[in-house]
Amino acid sequence: MGATITKLSLVVALFILAAPPAVRAQPPGKVYRIGYLSTGSASTTYTHPLEAFRQVLRELGWVEGRTLFIEYRFAEGRVDRLPALADELVRLKVDVIVASPTPAALAARNATRTIPMVGMGLTEPVAVGLVASLARPGGNVTGVTYGVDTDIFGKQLELLKEVVPKVRRVAVLTNPGNSPAQPLIMESVKSAARSLGLPLQMLEAREPSDFDGAFAAMVKERAGALLLTGEPMFFVHRARLADLATKNRLPSMSTQWQWVEAGGLMSYGPSLPDQWRRAATYVDKILKGAKPADLPIAQPTRFELVINVKTARALSLTIPPSLLQRAEELIQ
Repeated sequence: MGATITKLSLVVALFILAAPPAVRAQPPGKVYRIGYLSTGSASTTYTHPLEAFRQVLRELGWVEGRTLFIEYRFAEGRVDRLPALADELVRLKVDVIVASPTPAALAARNATRTIPMVGMGLTEPVAVGLVASLARPGGNVTGVTYGVDTDIFGKQLELLKEVVPKVRRVAVLTNPGNSPAQPLIMESVKSAARSLGLPLQMLEAREPSDFDGAFAAMVKERAGALLLTGEPMFFVHRARLADLATKNRLPSMSTQWQWVEAGGLMSYGPSLPDQWRRAATYVDKILKGAKPADLPIAQPTRFELVINVKTARALSLTIPPSLLQRAEELIQ
C-alpha cells in the first residue's frame, strides 16, 4: 500500500511540474469576470482579433466558463451609448475592463477610477487624459496604443499615391464628435498631407444619413481618392461606405482590414490581432495582481497592408507588383 501511495504521489508531482507556469500561478477557486466594452458591433464578436484575445487567455491557462467569464457590451457604432454600457459593467463589479478603442476607454475610465482597465487601439492616451505617461500610466488604465498617427496617416496617403499616381485631391471623411482625440487625428492627417504636397477635402458625416451628401461633395470637387479615419460608425456601416466609394470611382484607404473585406480598396494600420493578443497578456498580469499604473503602455510593432484586388479591377486600377508583394493579405 505504501509503495502505491508513493507512486501516486510521484505521478501527481510530475503532473504539477509539467503544468504551464501560468496555470500553476492562478489563485485556486477564484472565478474572475472581464468586462469587454467596444464601440463596434456584436456581430463581430468572434472575428479573429477578439478570438486572438480569447486564444491567448486560454494559452495562459484561463478557461471561459470555469475560471473566468467575459461580459460583452457593444455600442454598435454609437459613441453616445458607451457611458451607460460602462456603468453596467461597473455595477456588475467586473475584475477588469477591456475597452476598445479610445472612446470606449474614456467612457470606462469616466465610469470608474478603481477597476483596472486595459485599453486597445488608444489614440494619444496622454493627450486625452487617459494616462499620465506611456512609461508610467499612473492610474487604473494601461493598454496598447494605435501607433504614431502622423507616420500611419502619412504612409496611408503614400500608398494611395502609389496606386493613383495622378491623384490631386484626397477626400477625408470624419465624424468630429466621436472622441476628444479627433482634433489630434485631423492635425496628424493634415500634417502628413502637407509633407506630401497633397490637398485634402475635409468632409463630415455624423450620421449614416450624411453619407450620400458627403460622396456627392467628393464628386463635385473631383476628389481622386478617399481616406477614412477609424470611426466606430464608419466601421459598423463599412459595407455601405465601400459600395459608395466603388460606385463613385474613388480608391479608398482605411485603418481597418475589415474595410477591405467589405469592398474597400486598401487598409494600412497596426495588426489588430496582435494588439488583442498583447492586451490579453495585460489582463493576465492584472488578474494575477499587477497594477495598471505599473504596466507601461505598449506601442504596436507590426503593421499590415491589405488590398482588395477585386475592387481594384472594378476601379480599373493596376496595383503595382511591389505593393502586391508587401501586402499581408490579398482579397480576390
